[in-house]
Amino acid sequence: MLTRMMRFGLMTVVMMLAVAWTPAWGQRPVVAVGGILHESNSFHSVKTRLEDFRRPSAATAAATLDLWADNLDEIAGYVQGGRKAGLELVPAIAARATPSGPVTDAALDALTGELIAKLKAAPKLDGILLALHGAMVTESFPHGDAEIVRRVRAAMGETIPLVVTHDFHANVSPEIVKQTTVLLTYKTCPHIDQKERGLQAAEIMGRIARGEVKPVQALVKPGMLYNIRYQYTSVAPLRPIYDEELRLEKEPGVLAVSVSGGYQYADVPAMGASVIVATDGNKAQAEGIAKKLSDMLWATRDQLKLNVPEPAEAVRKAMASAKSPVVLVEMGDNIGGGSAGDATFLLSELMRQKAKGWSVSVAAAVAVAMAVKAGVGARFDGLVGGKTDKMHGEPVRVRGVVKTIYDGKFRETEIRHGGQRYYDQGLSAVVEVEGSTRDEGSYVLLTTKRMVPFSLHQLISAGILPERQKILVVKAAVAFRAAYEPVAGEIIEVDTPGATAINPQRFVWKRVRADLFGMRP
Repeated sequence: MLTRMMRFGLMTVVMMLAVAWTPAWGQRPVVAVGGILHESNSFHSVKTRLEDFRRPSAATAAATLDLWADNLDEIAGYVQGGRKAGLELVPAIAARATPSGPVTDAALDALTGELIAKLKAAPKLDGILLALHGAMVTESFPHGDAEIVRRVRAAMGETIPLVVTHDFHANVSPEIVKQTTVLLTYKTCPHIDQKERGLQAAEIMGRIARGEVKPVQALVKPGMLYNIRYQYTSVAPLRPIYDEELRLEKEPGVLAVSVSGGYQYADVPAMGASVIVATDGNKAQAEGIAKKLSDMLWATRDQLKLNVPEPAEAVRKAMASAKSPVVLVEMGDNIGGGSAGDATFLLSELMRQKAKGWSVSVAAAVAVAMAVKAGVGARFDGLVGGKTDKMHGEPVRVRGVVKTIYDGKFRETEIRHGGQRYYDQGLSAVVEVEGSTRDEGSYVLLTTKRMVPFSLHQLISAGILPERQKILVVKAAVAFRAAYEPVAGEIIEVDTPGATAINPQRFVWKRVRADLFGMRP
């Protein structure tokens, strides 16, 4: 039997441990919310600067949180889930830029500096919820996300709970797993579960802050480039792995199970698929689950064959198809993967083969200015595309009539890849190409800014009705499917050159593991 003194001493120790993990009695846990997200293509010639990042905020902290909550992404999940979990939330920064080339050091320093300044200015924090893409590459740091976490840890201490969410295309390293309390990724591609992952992260943070769980993590990488052509989680080969991921996450003691397909356009040591598992104090359980899913990924390697037509064959197939619209996927100019958005390989082939009833979107600010100067109803005769670099084809001469000029803004009401609701592609114009008829119009949508094809409203807002077109060209890989599959009669992926070419043999690699499966034909 314990003496009164021994019982008092034991209770004191327990209370001290509880204080170390939980906020003061009667207080809500104070948790900072923020993010710096960029998917950086090592092969894109255009660097990503500070001014390329969008940083929405409002006049007050409460208004900023409300603004961030009015979305369908992971930061919206942080805010909505944090409020539900009884957390007192403090907004830091939420910065995003369209995928492009590596982030400049100046941009990294400015954004991370602002993030840390907001964290330090906050009341005493009990945790940090941080959205990072997982595939940021900077001028000086191959793993930009890990550098952000390192700086946050250096500023805020090694013990503060740090829950981080990543994109499904994250290249996860042991370094960032070691520095985070819990790291979880989107489960779906197209990414339609971002808000769910934010809600999950906030729920986990609430449990950590209240001292209910003590997470441990395990990372296993199967040593493979999981080609983006096969990163569609709704079908095989990834669908069985996705289903098992969901099942395993329901096991007792499991906090998060994440399979990352990886991002193949970042020339970094950590490039490739990953499995990250967080459990409540059970390292062996985390390692076992991670190993099981990693083995499942590796077992699909014989299914990852690249057998994709090149532009001439793809256009012939689309013209001959009895189904419509046929969606031609220009995979080498995948804007969501960091490409230029002005490749002309499919545009030139459609014109060469005299196809009818097609639509192509091209980032072409100079051509937009020409259309605006001409005016609606006027003749257009100008060079389009191929302006960023030599990787994306030569400029194509387009003749026709200016059909539409508009501000380029549109809204998506459904859950789509990226979780975004409001889009702005800048001043835009539609040219009805020479040879069009009243029943089979062919259109080039010219945009000032690069625009990811995550929403059909990009076309609808411009007066192009997707279901009436014979052929739709999207500069994408997988992400377009959430929006386009419901209307597509057929989808044909096309092996085109560019900064996001699906064949890794098109690139010169310097940092990626030489023995990584999938790097050779």
